[in-house]
Amino acid sequence: MKKEVLARFLVVFFVTLVILIFVLGWQKNRSQHTGTILIHARMPENGGWSVTSITGETNQPINLRLTSDDVVHGFAVGKSDQPTVELIPGEFVETTLLFDEPGTYTYYCTRWCGPNHWRMRGTIDVQGEEAAVTNPPPLYLQLGIDIDAPHEADVIPSEPVLLQKGAAFAEDLPAYVFEQEIYLTNSPANVWSRLRAEPDLSALSDEDVWNVVGWVWQENTSPAAIKTGESLYAENCAACHGETGEGDGVMVRDLPKPEAEAHDMDDPHSESTTAGLTRPHDLTDPDHLLGASPALLSGKIIRGGMGTGMPYWGPIFTSQQIDALVSYLYTFAW
Repeated sequence: MKKEVLARFLVVFFVTLVILIFVLGWQKNRSQHTGTILIHARMPENGGWSVTSITGETNQPINLRLTSDDVVHGFAVGKSDQPTVELIPGEFVETTLLFDEPGTYTYYCTRWCGPNHWRMRGTIDVQGEEAAVTNPPPLYLQLGIDIDAPHEADVIPSEPVLLQKGAAFAEDLPAYVFEQEIYLTNSPANVWSRLRAEPDLSALSDEDVWNVVGWVWQENTSPAAIKTGESLYAENCAACHGETGEGDGVMVRDLPKPEAEAHDMDDPHSESTTAGLTRPHDLTDPDHLLGASPALLSGKIIRGGMGTGMPYWGPIFTSQQIDALVSYLYTFAW
């Protein structure tokens, strides 16, 4: 009888102990994560971010606990110095965000998890005592540029452009060619045509004028900016545009070339599948790239491609990053 009572007592004791350990562990875990926002990452077809809208205040920490439910994802905040967080399926990672300026920030996935990867976006609305900074509209809007209209170059080089050779004619060039506004608002082909018509440059060959144009474009950037642009391109663009800019990235190799199909979409962000999409234009094609001004290219990056499935990067990249990316794109043409 005593053995039976003792056995029952031990069973009850151990069951109670297990329950107690579980409850204490749950309370400890809860206390650790009180005020922490739990976010699950899933492929866009399966819902994307489980939380797509967050609110916060300036100089107040926003604590996040993140995990992936399927494949490896990356979490980053646009226009921010916050480090990228890698999300491994089944593992949890915590990070703290801190913003010193009010505004709306966009968080996004940094890993190319599928054709609709770019749809993994969410916003953080940060309030503060100071009013949010209102930036002027992008240059392409100020100039009224139709970034969806064809912009093929009227003239292209017949030989490789030698940038440093163009520097030899610097003293002979008209003053306007050094104005940043000329660089931003004109395509290389337009500047070539203007220089070709200059009487003082009549002795230059057509190829030398192209060398001058390439040098002028180089003078409007820097090696550091081009390196930044190259890194941004590799991380965010190469999956579609290809490592060498030929429009043959791993995410679009099964799509037809852009000439094979026309598009007429009202919403540049409306594509949810690859149906009706085409490959990006070949950036190494001088007919295409040398007919585009920096203002036009930056507009494409900011707003995305109308009906093409190209993401809109305006909320992600800073203006300096966009300028760097544009300067790198032109290296495909020289």
